[in-house]
Amino acid sequence: MTDEQEKASQESGPSEARRLRQEMFGDDMLDRLMAATDERGVALTGEGGFLPEMIRAVLERGMSTELTDHLGYERGDPAGRGSGNSRNGSTPKTVGTEVGDIRLDSPRDRQGTFASALVPKGVGGLEDMIISLYAGGMTIRDIQHHLATTLGTELSHETISNVTDAVLEEVTAWQSRPLEAFYPVIYLDALVVKVRDGAHVTNRSAHIAVGVDMDGVKHVLGIWVQASEGAKFWAGVCAQLANRGVKDVLIVCCDGLTGFPEAIEQAWPQAMVQTCVVHLIRASMRFVSYSDRKPVAALLRPIYTAADEDAAMTVLSVFASSTLGTKYPAAVAAWRNAWDRFVPFLAFGPALRKVIYTTNSIESLNYQLRKIIKNRGHFPSDDAVVKLLWLAIRNIEDKRARERAKQTGKGKDRQSIPRLVEGGVVNGWKAALGELALIYPDRINPYL
Repeated sequence: MTDEQEKASQESGPSEARRLRQEMFGDDMLDRLMAATDERGVALTGEGGFLPEMIRAVLERGMSTELTDHLGYERGDPAGRGSGNSRNGSTPKTVGTEVGDIRLDSPRDRQGTFASALVPKGVGGLEDMIISLYAGGMTIRDIQHHLATTLGTELSHETISNVTDAVLEEVTAWQSRPLEAFYPVIYLDALVVKVRDGAHVTNRSAHIAVGVDMDGVKHVLGIWVQASEGAKFWAGVCAQLANRGVKDVLIVCCDGLTGFPEAIEQAWPQAMVQTCVVHLIRASMRFVSYSDRKPVAALLRPIYTAADEDAAMTVLSVFASSTLGTKYPAAVAAWRNAWDRFVPFLAFGPALRKVIYTTNSIESLNYQLRKIIKNRGHFPSDDAVVKLLWLAIRNIEDKRARERAKQTGKGKDRQSIPRLVEGGVVNGWKAALGELALIYPDRINPYL
């Protein structure tokens, strides 16, 4: 296109728009509008202004028309019954424009397949920025201050809260999505979070479950905040997983949790609960002074590397009668109290032991999440905890995916950017799966 053609094109656009405006809104109407805004004290631009309100109405009307075209039937039309998709309310969306920030109610469909061409995702960037800042650990007050100082945008506490709450339906859908029928291994670990309960702030545990499928791929199955102690809570968690399609689990690797083994036996009678060896080592070392930790760790190592249960018990007895064992009886008691949940580990070969030795698959995730929640003080509710953790996981995974994309095509200079959890593969999984197939042939062969 030549410079003259480009100039002509630019001139023709505004001219046509001006003619359309004159046809729809004549000068007399504009005069009446100006007089009415002056009379009522309504500004033309800025928050509460007439032009932002006019743009909002036009954009919402246009998006509604787009959704009708996407669904193939008008609102209330009987033709939509049984179509498999329907209108599903709206999501608040803030768009920055030259006449001020405009808050829209963006329509959505039940299947989540509608994407507006008129107001595509990311237009204005404000809504996405708010959610990204929130997922990074900033409080609503922090976000308010950040937007005001960097963009000059003043948003109310309620507006920002509504933007973050808009993802709650996505979180609920994620928490209730169908799961695989069979997971050879499930890891379970917890983060301590502070949650307001009435007039008090209490410590609660946010438990994160990661399941390993038959291909060794890890998936975050869900997040649960423990509001009640023991078997009742865990019975609800296991029942939810079973209702979402999990029919059998071979091994559940976790820290010693009150009531959890009993709940597992109710949901999956043949599943084995394995105490995380790393957690057990840490629990026993809690009673050991710093100067004695290395020699005590050296005495403990032969226990969890023993060939079988009898050899491990012999080593534990030697440790208990040693000078350090006598000095730290609580460390010995930690192993004896967890013995029944520890010894199944000793029946497996090296490859499988490596897989269930620790819940590191979750601990690396928890390390990232702790950095995000440490400055938040406390959460107003359990739902707020789950919302932030889910957003944080999604945010970190998206960041790593972008980093991996940057490395594409770099050849030898390419850096390895691992997945945080979701979609990552357990190291040494093929060898571990081979052991599982020999130990549990009847249960694992139907899924091979």
